[in-house]
Amino acid sequence: MGNRTKSRRYIKLSGEFRARCEADRLPCWLCGMGIDYAAPHDDYKNDERFQLDHFHPWSTHPELREDPSNFRPSHAGCNRERSNGSPRPPLGIPSRQWS
Repeated sequence: MGNRTKSRRYIKLSGEFRARCEADRLPCWLCGMGIDYAAPHDDYKNDERFQLDHFHPWSTHPELREDPSNFRPSHAGCNRERSNGSPRPPLGIPSRQWS
């Protein structure tokens, strides 16, 4: 595999992954919130739009670039914020009502 960021194979796999995520309405794996699947991929002002993320970042694991088991659904904003760092777990469900 070369250093191309978006090979034909990657474009095909990422399109198939996005379609499965949209069909199942999968949330962002980083924050747990819903993704705006209706937003165009090039709507750069919409941080809620779908963006394919990689569990192991490209920069540290280039051999997993086209491995679908490494793909994760994310918001564009969450993916940008994470960059190639470790994911932060979402807040989760409160243990009780705090007032």
